[in-house]
Amino acid sequence: MQTIVTESVDVAARWLNRGEVVAFPTETVYGLGGDITNEKALENIFAAKGRPGDNPLIVHIHAPEQIQDIASEIPPTAEIFIQHFFPGPLTLILKKNTTVPNLVTGGLPTVGIRCPAHPVANEFLKRCNHPVAAPSANISGRPSSTDWQAVYDDLKGKVRCVLKGPQSTIGLESTIVDCSDNPPRLLRSGAVSLESLRKYVPETLPAAPAETHQQPKSPGLKYPHYSPSAPIELCGSGYPDCTGSANSAWIGLSSPPEKVSKIALCKTPEEYAHKLFSFFRECDREHIAIIYCEMPPEKGIGRAIRDRLQRAAEK
Repeated sequence: MQTIVTESVDVAARWLNRGEVVAFPTETVYGLGGDITNEKALENIFAAKGRPGDNPLIVHIHAPEQIQDIASEIPPTAEIFIQHFFPGPLTLILKKNTTVPNLVTGGLPTVGIRCPAHPVANEFLKRCNHPVAAPSANISGRPSSTDWQAVYDDLKGKVRCVLKGPQSTIGLESTIVDCSDNPPRLLRSGAVSLESLRKYVPETLPAAPAETHQQPKSPGLKYPHYSPSAPIELCGSGYPDCTGSANSAWIGLSSPPEKVSKIALCKTPEEYAHKLFSFFRECDREHIAIIYCEMPPEKGIGRAIRDRLQRAAEK
């Protein structure tokens, strides 16, 4: 299959409306989209990524009004989150209606819904005939793609089209909140922090400990994720000191240890999040032997960074 790279939202949307799989930029990471009404397109998403079938997809919409076409009910807490965070880097888990295919939800009675704030994503989704189911645009288990070149490197010949846009501004996948139960619960941390959620819905619960024997309602919870080729060593408070070594890399908010050959020193947790996955991919291209990652404070987007680092370090 020839993979087309285009900057035209019209061209990309025409491919998707024909039943093809299309990668597109969002403010979080790039997504890999298919029409939710096209079973073959949905199957091709899983095939291209090598994604397990019980790992649900997120439905992307261009306007909150589309939620009523996907969800069977919208609880008051979800209405509050929609009012304050849509469009944006937040996914809500709601009870699905009968028109949403089981391929999208992994057979679950709930569905994740997100309305991206990225202008290219929004224009693309407006031109699609139906809502678009999309996981991150990368090979399953690998770091998510935050630029079109990373998408192309992973999925060339496996998908029909890559919509070329700027690098993702946030760099981590969306926050996911389960509103199908009351009170709502954080399932996956992201740029919309637990503190921000509780500002509007104070009873929002923190993420529960991972239970891999159950099928999760959210992507990114059950299987190892975000891993570069090199092993990761976590550093910082509560972790062993990093001594550094030849052909090693460091990313964090503090000064790196001596002997490290590749460094990403970040001024803020937001910069850390923005750089993390692209840094992992740079390390892969440079054949780095080990990556030292400093664990940021567990607040704000630092909570999301810690989550991604812990999952990337799983072997």
